[in-house]
Amino acid sequence: MASFTSANASKPVLGLSGFPGLEMVHHWIGIPIFSAYLVATLGNCTILYVIWTEPGLHQPMYYFLAMLATTDLGLCLTTVPTVMGVLWFQLRKVSVYVCISQLFIVHSFSFMESAVLFAMAIDRFLAIRFPLRYALLVTSSRVATSGLILLLRSTVLLLPLLPFVLQFPYCRDATLSHSYCLHQDLIRLACANTSFNSLYALILIFLTMGSDLLFILISYSLILKAVLGMTSGADGHYKALGTCVSHVCAVLVFYVPVLGLSIVHRFGRHASPLLHVIMGNIYILLPPLMNPIIYSIKTNQIYSRILRIVSPKSP
Repeated sequence: MASFTSANASKPVLGLSGFPGLEMVHHWIGIPIFSAYLVATLGNCTILYVIWTEPGLHQPMYYFLAMLATTDLGLCLTTVPTVMGVLWFQLRKVSVYVCISQLFIVHSFSFMESAVLFAMAIDRFLAIRFPLRYALLVTSSRVATSGLILLLRSTVLLLPLLPFVLQFPYCRDATLSHSYCLHQDLIRLACANTSFNSLYALILIFLTMGSDLLFILISYSLILKAVLGMTSGADGHYKALGTCVSHVCAVLVFYVPVLGLSIVHRFGRHASPLLHVIMGNIYILLPPLMNPIIYSIKTNQIYSRILRIVSPKSP
């Protein structure tokens, strides 16, 4: 038994999951998933291009949107090769080192997206609460500084997990629950004491996504208080709140799948493996797919610029 464990523990290859029970139609399932990836990638590249080329959009609010599009694009480009490799080419094997690199990048982008959504909530609060001082409070240099700080937070806090994940022996049936790598999914396969990783990961989620969501809720409570205190009447209230609609939608699109995936991983051990795969794909696909659509429809400046790209004769 010991020799069997040792032999398996030294094997640096893990398996990726497709859609259990639907292996015969993987190539068909891959068509809508790849189409969604393609639309998400094209949408976020379009957002970045519009912001880059339109001088009128060189403002802090749109810089935050560019950060959001970058994180969404990163999630797409990081996961699509392995997902489509599983569905179209049956490439289910992945090196532990490649898997660890992927989970580090995926979680970094996820934490970064949460942080950007928090920063955008603060931006909306300052724009509504201090409209006359907004240009002085939120400058391009401050946005750049905050972006760098958020990037460092999203990556540096993950580093303590990596030495443990690298040295864990994987001696169980080394097949992950998804077609890409996540930390909580990987340590489930380790035949070692993973209590530090589990506890640290839980604390890390509360310190990043948990605190971001809390501050977003606080920001919106302050926004509502500021709006209700305005003397501009109902039209002014609706106009002020209308500037927050896109952000609220983006928050829901990101945090609902995150919450769903967390529940499945922590409390759905006996749930269908198919549920794990579906939730995993929704988690990494829905925000990159929906955010460009939300902001293209709800932001007039971006919508009109995209129309001019698609139809140059448009006014």
